Amino acid sequence: MRARTRMPGWLAAVVGTVVLIAAWWLFSATVFTPAEGTDYTPVPSPWVVLTTLVSDGPAAYWSVFGVTVREAAIGYAWGNGIALLLAASVLLLPRLEPIVMQIAVVSYCLPVVAVGGIAIVTLGGAKQPGDASSTAIFLAALAVFFTTVVGAVLGFTAADRASLDVVRVYGGSRFTQLRKVRLIAALPSILNALQIAVPSAFLGAVLGEYMGAIDRGVGITLIRLQGNLDSTRVWVVFLLCALIALAGYALVGLLSRLVAPWVSGRSAGGRR
Repeated sequence: MRARTRMPGWLAAVVGTVVLIAAWWLFSATVFTPAEGTDYTPVPSPWVVLTTLVSDGPAAYWSVFGVTVREAAIGYAWGNGIALLLAASVLLLPRLEPIVMQIAVVSYCLPVVAVGGIAIVTLGGAKQPGDASSTAIFLAALAVFFTTVVGAVLGFTAADRASLDVVRVYGGSRFTQLRKVRLIAALPSILNALQIAVPSAFLGAVLGEYMGAIDRGVGITLIRLQGNLDSTRVWVVFLLCALIALAGYALVGLLSRLVAPWVSGRSAGGRR
């Protein structure tokens, strides 16, 4: 059969961006027009947002995003590290699988507002002005935990049985199977989970800052801008959040291709 031609990734990204900007402009020009007698609009046009960003300059927002990015990175490392350790423990001790999966599901089902309220009481926020918020770090770690646990467990259990039997015949332990076979087989799922976890960690950090106890960051800045009815700069922050999350997503994807280049080659070559 004739192979189906796929749209290149860069072209799909360009088309998606154009469609989003066009929809944004259309809604701002039709549905969310300023009320009569006022200049306030909840959805300013893309051009207004872009000109405001350029006039303010990136330096005006760097101090805001620097704290949140640091919180997201720390939470990303903690959440994914714990998730991978738990997933590996399931292979060494298979009886732990129901417990680990239950912990992952419960963590995913917990209401973020309630967890954040408890975390701000127990962990607190930033110790010093400009420091990272402990609550934001915790919520960032919580946001990535479920995806990585499930992806890693599914990847570890997808190992080829014949390869596992070869290791066992030659006297290899379960740890050897994990290191020689299961880890390689699980890399596609783990790398995909780690890539998806990047925007989740950033969103978790922003939600943690909404709980307060911090003087600088994306969350507290959005609260201040919304209180001042500065919708244009609210959308500037929204746009920068999307760009930073997208950049982190692309960076992890690039690192994944460098660490495991056979993964992308196999997925591309496996389609007919």
